[in-house]
Amino acid sequence: MTHTTTRRGLLAGAAALAALPATLPAGARAQGAPRYGNLSMFIPAAPGGGWDGLGRAIEQVARAAGLVGSIQFENVGGAGGAVGLPRFVGQRRGRPDALMVAGAVMVGSTITNKSPVGVRDVTPIAKLTDEASVIVVPASSDIRDIKGLMDALKAGPRAVSVGGGSAGGIDHILLGLLIKSVGGNARDASYVGFAGGGPAQAAILGGQVRAGISGLSEFSEQIKAGRMRALATSSEARIDPNIPTLKESGIDLVMGNWRGLFAPPGISAQVRETHQRFAADLNALPAWKELLKTRDWADAYVDGPAFEEFLKRDVEATTAVLKDIGLA
Repeated sequence: MTHTTTRRGLLAGAAALAALPATLPAGARAQGAPRYGNLSMFIPAAPGGGWDGLGRAIEQVARAAGLVGSIQFENVGGAGGAVGLPRFVGQRRGRPDALMVAGAVMVGSTITNKSPVGVRDVTPIAKLTDEASVIVVPASSDIRDIKGLMDALKAGPRAVSVGGGSAGGIDHILLGLLIKSVGGNARDASYVGFAGGGPAQAAILGGQVRAGISGLSEFSEQIKAGRMRALATSSEARIDPNIPTLKESGIDLVMGNWRGLFAPPGISAQVRETHQRFAADLNALPAWKELLKTRDWADAYVDGPAFEEFLKRDVEATTAVLKDIGLA
């Protein structure tokens, strides 16, 4: 994720698996053996959120292309991934058929929650997507635009409840930065964290919170249906012609919510290479490119040492921002 004033530039068993060839080019596996017969996909969040959405999208495209025979999902939500992460590390250590979807939210939440287990304890495979956040209110709200929300936050952030993902994640950080931009203290944020996109949507639509923040894809159906009013996105330029950016609204903030794939610790170099080739094959598929457009996800593919270096910088920068706004 990036913040233009403080964060610019931030950016079927072991034997069966080992027997799979690992040298076919992208797209060649639709007629041949898949990378995996069965794959265990761990989602450290409740169903309905961004990580779950990415995992299901991977299944949809990868199975159709013959990259995988089947995928079994396990969702363990709570604390922005800080609850599920230790379970993934402990129960799937060394397993060659296991992957986890996670991203920027986990970086922030594990720092905020002072979790003894963090992204340093898993094996990074590839960064796949980046997504802008959107700030919304229910359609019945008296807040008509982003200026109205900023005026309310300036008058008293404690009186403006905002729902989003788990505490310390991208949504929480964005709210803190918004409050800070109008001269307030981020510690005064009235933030309500949810374990998944479904509960957050219900709270916003039910008026339990005055506003909400999440990835654009999570709220897009509600926005299109007229049940939510989109105030602004955190993107550099407009994604939807009808939704202004924070930047063009005079708020110098640009943030992205990246998501990717991780393997458990303790895997061999050969297994790691298989996972990376799977991610590369997936990313090269025309069907994947089309899905990215449909979901309003940016193609942010990075793997190998470049992804490891990105992760290192992201942890350092996220720690700095969380300390700056009083969340770490």
